[in-house]
Amino acid sequence: MNKIILNFGLLVFFFSIIFFTQKGLPIEKVLLNSFAIFILLTTMLSLIVIGLIKAINKNSLDRLESMTEQTVGNKKHE
Repeated sequence: MNKIILNFGLLVFFFSIIFFTQKGLPIEKVLLNSFAIFILLTTMLSLIVIGLIKAINKNSLDRLESMTEQTVGNKKHE
């Protein structure tokens, strides 16, 4: 998953280089802006993916726990 996020961030980085170069900005400003966009985008995507994975894991663990309670039973339901 991290490799996908990094590849997407690099894709946006190079597209932003092309975009800012076509605007006629100096190369230092182009690289600085593109690097800032790369860092912000990869950080945001990483946090979103971590949140999604935690939500999916929590949901599946809750579902697994309820299924084991139904099939095996515990002292509350016996």
